[in-house]
Order: sequence, then structure tokens, then C-alpha cells
Amino acid sequence: MSPRGAAALTSRAVTAEAECAKGVLHTHFAGLDEFVAELVLDRFARSARQAEALQARVGWSTVAENLQEVVLALLDSLPPAVVGLAMTRPAAASHTREGFQSGAPAFDAIQHAVTAYLQAEQRAGRIPAGSDTAAIALALVGTTHHLLMTRSPGQTADTGATTQRLLAVLLGG
Repeated sequence: MSPRGAAALTSRAVTAEAECAKGVLHTHFAGLDEFVAELVLDRFARSARQAEALQARVGWSTVAENLQEVVLALLDSLPPAVVGLAMTRPAAASHTREGFQSGAPAFDAIQHAVTAYLQAEQRAGRIPAGSDTAAIALALVGTTHHLLMTRSPGQTADTGATTQRLLAVLLGG
């Protein structure tokens, strides 16, 4: 990240971080802010689809491992520098917010998918009947949101350990 923070990053640095050619930005987007917002919206949509796919994992592996996979994929979906841009550049933040308000999937879609998955695991007897699946999903997705917004490059091991500890607490293990 730039010494002056995420807001000072160039389009070249952002496209390199996003692993795409710089021309993509200028050919398909009005500018850096729109590119960043659309990248964030795309990655949230991918993460929501992955969370919805948890339904196919009911009864497989462990509940904690299935959830950990979704959390780590979300955390890996956006580099910290891109998250920083999305939060610190007013036009990017506004465009992202408009996308979410227009129905693009965000953390709430992921939370609903996790809740549905946990309820299915509960019906399968892999989560205690008295567990508050909505609260578990909210705590997990809220923590993931916090980690996504505050992590630094290279923190993957720390976030993995953090989510493992959180899942152990939330799932009673």
C-alpha cells in the first residue's frame, strides 16, 4: 500500500493488485472509483454464491470446516489495498453503496445463506436444537466483515486462526 494510504494508490497499482491488465480499467470503467466499486460488488456476489453453496455441504466434513472455507474465501476475495480504496475514496464508496442498495449481494446475503446452512445442519442433528443459528451467522459474518475491513496484507494465518477460535466458541466446540 502507498505510504500515503489507500486513497493515494494509482490505477496501475490497483489493477496489479487485482491481477488484471490496466487497460481493463480504462476500457470498461469510467475511472478508478467505478472499477474499485465494481470489483467489490463482483467479489461480494461471488462470496454470496459460495455461501449459498453451503447447502450442498450439509452433512459433509464438519460444520466448522465448511464455514471456515467460506470465511477464508471471502477474506481472500479482496486484497486489503482494494478494500482500503473502497472505503476511503468517496466516489468508490458511493458507487459500492448504490450497488448494494440496488440489490447486489452484500454481507446480509452471506449472513442469510449461512443461517440457512446452519438451520439445515441443525435439522440434520449436527448442531444442537437450541442453537440460535441466526445469531451464530450474524456473529460469524460480522467478525468476517471486521477482519476484511481491518486486516493488513499477509494476515491470512492470523485471520484463519481467529475464525477457527470464533467458530469453536459459536458452535460450542
